[in-house]
Amino acid sequence: MQEWLDAAIDAARQAGGLQRSRFAGVKTVTHKGAKDLVTDVDLASERIIIACLKKACPDFGVLAEEGGSHNEQHEYCWIIDPLDGTTNYAHGYPWFCVSIALAHRAVPLLSVIYNPMSDELFTARHGSGAWCNGHQLTISQTTELGESLLATGFPYDCATSQENNFDDFMAFQRRAQGIRRAGSAALDLAYVAKGSLDGFWEIKLKPWDVAAGILLVQEAGGMVTGHAGEPFLLENHRILASNGYIHASMVTLLTSGESHL
Repeated sequence: MQEWLDAAIDAARQAGGLQRSRFAGVKTVTHKGAKDLVTDVDLASERIIIACLKKACPDFGVLAEEGGSHNEQHEYCWIIDPLDGTTNYAHGYPWFCVSIALAHRAVPLLSVIYNPMSDELFTARHGSGAWCNGHQLTISQTTELGESLLATGFPYDCATSQENNFDDFMAFQRRAQGIRRAGSAALDLAYVAKGSLDGFWEIKLKPWDVAAGILLVQEAGGMVTGHAGEPFLLENHRILASNGYIHASMVTLLTSGESHL
């Protein structure tokens, strides 16, 4: 498995290097939806990543955000978000990352999240802990929701859909010490694993948004479930991740109806 992790690290660093080199330059931006962007750098990054991974593991499946998916039903499948935080990237806001996970029968085995602007390389292997630039990660020790710093995001269709996370955001805003909405679910999860954030919740995410991050959180000692506390599966679209200590309080708020008062 170390060889697979090394291949993912190499792929993430190559794609991240491209993103960093192109960050200040002109980008070609197109729309997948009214608020769902894709840039030429997303597409080039995905090509780089898939080429690296196919060289190391030619038979494995690929599930990738920007159209490079193939053989996704293989028992081993790479799950790739080549540039998580595209809207940030397109606007010149330096908060984005490369996210790569290898799943076995839809259960993440290893993960890499790379922030090219800060040169933070987050890695995890099932059963071997979570790491950032050689330092082992441990979740925060915050035990009270009122003392917690949380993160979340809003779906691309939040302006038109009733399922938009607005009520839950307001409920947590009243209860937590603070909430951050930075625009990259993968980095939010990495920062829960790092202990900088105490919890994270969001809706309508895809497997490539969360696959790498959930393994980081789990390997750092945290919890990942659905909003009702049920086991989280990659096809779920409601995720809740925390340090574990505040998890029950977050589940209670998300399921009690308080956010819909």
